[in-house]
Amino acid sequence: MKTSDFSYYLPPEQIAQTPLEQRDSSRLMTLDKQTGRVGHYHFSDLKDFLRPGDCLVMNNSRVLPARLIGKRETGGACEVLLLIDRGEKTWECLVRPGKKLRPGARISFGDGKLTAEVTQVLEDGNRLVRFDYEGIFLEILEELGKMPLPPYIKEELQNQERYQTVYSKVSGSAAAPTAGLHFTPELLRELEDMGVRLAYVTLHVGLGTFRPVKVDDVETHDMHSEYCLIPPETAEIINRTKKEGGRVVCVGTTSCRTIESWANEDGTVRADGGWTKIFIYPGYRFKVLDALVTNFHLPESTLIMLVSALAGKENVLRAYETAVKEGYRFFSFGDAMFIS
Repeated sequence: MKTSDFSYYLPPEQIAQTPLEQRDSSRLMTLDKQTGRVGHYHFSDLKDFLRPGDCLVMNNSRVLPARLIGKRETGGACEVLLLIDRGEKTWECLVRPGKKLRPGARISFGDGKLTAEVTQVLEDGNRLVRFDYEGIFLEILEELGKMPLPPYIKEELQNQERYQTVYSKVSGSAAAPTAGLHFTPELLRELEDMGVRLAYVTLHVGLGTFRPVKVDDVETHDMHSEYCLIPPETAEIINRTKKEGGRVVCVGTTSCRTIESWANEDGTVRADGGWTKIFIYPGYRFKVLDALVTNFHLPESTLIMLVSALAGKENVLRAYETAVKEGYRFFSFGDAMFIS
């Protein structure tokens, strides 16, 4: 199975640069995973495709405003992007310019409200950076930090909350679980009122989600690692749904990877947490997931491989071709797909 098998043509102008004014006014393509048949709707119509007794699994991770613009002690601007909290005020970070930020380099942010020192260069070029501050780090980040938008988004985000889901709760992601950006509180209430169960998992999305697959042979790809968690109440809801014949519908590939990481062979999940490197591509047998709400993904990415595992590569690529012809908006701020 070749990485190039998951390529498709996308005109650059169809990469959405800004979110729509109303979250659930985005378009929704439906894809039947058995027949490959597609339909065209709006996201607010999702309730017409869910049933009482279904369970909607959502990733409640919240994006850190983890992009910090600072000044080096020796002068000159620099940028630090927080990746992983390593404890004791130390984070693993991406930095620019790398040549200027060697161990011992000191940085100031927000006129000294936050300072930092580079302590180590890691094998992959990332840095360990130790921060110094008074107060609560997350509150300082909310004040000084910017959203780490994906590289294909060139426009400045006017309202940072639009890169958060309305149910985001647990800070820790370097990127948004974007399939959830379409939901409004009103739509979630409507779904609950009609008998759809809402359940939440946490997966902190890493920047590895944007990295292209660089090997020719899909099966030799080294999947990035991300932290995820299934709380006991979520495991109970999912397992009750399966037992009673409802469908488990994941919102986004992150929710899918979380439940499949802690799945049992009998189709149930266990309350658990830890780092996952699960790589789902065609040939994978889904143990828990029945249907998926997702966005349109980058060519040759692990995410388009995951949806191809669910609906079949040919069906997915035909659907993407149709989406291009029909003028759908792609990627993080783009339109959505419901695969069932």
